[in-house]
Amino acid sequence: MPRCSRLTPFRYGCTVRLTEFRELLVEEFGQIRGDSILVDHVITGIDGLTGAEAIEAGVDPREVWRALCKEFDVPRSRW
Repeated sequence: MPRCSRLTPFRYGCTVRLTEFRELLVEEFGQIRGDSILVDHVITGIDGLTGAEAIEAGVDPREVWRALCKEFDVPRSRW
């Protein structure tokens, strides 16, 4: 059973979900830009948190992904 740091709401499935989130981020923005967006970009739709802060606070990675897509005008087909 994977341990997911302080992401207790995702206790049993978080590794796969977070891995999928990271893969989507890298596919869409590239490794360097994706990493930067995750830790630097404040998401207005999620209480002014960065993506990393939101996930750490327990926000579903899918919600973070959709918020990032919306703010960066990613086509809906890739949400």
